[in-house]
Formats: sequence, C-alpha cells, structure tokens
Amino acid sequence: MTTTAADVRRIALALPGAIEKPAWGMPTFRLEERGRIFASLDDDDRVMGVKCPKEERAELIAAEPDKFFLREGHDDHYAWLRVRLEAVEGDDELRAILLDSWRQAAPRKLLDTHPELTRPQR
Repeated sequence: MTTTAADVRRIALALPGAIEKPAWGMPTFRLEERGRIFASLDDDDRVMGVKCPKEERAELIAAEPDKFFLREGHDDHYAWLRVRLEAVEGDDELRAILLDSWRQAAPRKLLDTHPELTRPQR
C-alpha cells in the first residue's frame, strides 16, 4: 500500500498542537504555538519535507537513497530532508518520521506536556 498525502495529513494533524496552513502554494504542517513548520507536502503530493539535523541527513540518504533526498540549492541551507512517500513503509514508519520532525519543532513546554512523545535516549 502506497503512502499518500492523505496519510501525511491524518498523522501530522493527530500530533499535539499541529495545524495545517498553506505556504508557498503547498500544505505545511506546523505547531499552532509559534508557527514552526515540521512537515510540508510538495505540490505534486508525492514528496514530503521534514525537519532533520544537517549532520544526520547524509547518513539517512546513504542508507535509503530511494526514500530520502535533498532538493539541491534549497535544502542545503536548512535542517530539512525530503521523503518520497512511495518509499515509506506504512503508517508506523510515516508516524515515526513525522514524530521525529515534530519533536524538533516543538517548544519545551509542549514536549513536557506530552512525555509519551519525547525522543528516546540514544
């Protein structure tokens, strides 16, 4: 079963404080408090952008180049990673990707309110 934009929307909006707001002609998913974007859908609904520390991107892309990539010239300057939805393996993986991005955008107060969603220690 292929992951769709509807799946992204459903899972992203189920995260605490998440809202959808269009920007740059595409849907973005952000935290209502402070408006921080944690995910977006490209205009073709086949690619999702998520927050990802710059130092982790190369490893993810090298491990799964059919799933993860950067949009050259744009993503170079941001802690952002692109995800091909057709390569995402179901709701559990999609939720994990979105939740990781949400954690990076969420203010401490929101994280403290939802300890069940905090990042496991590495």
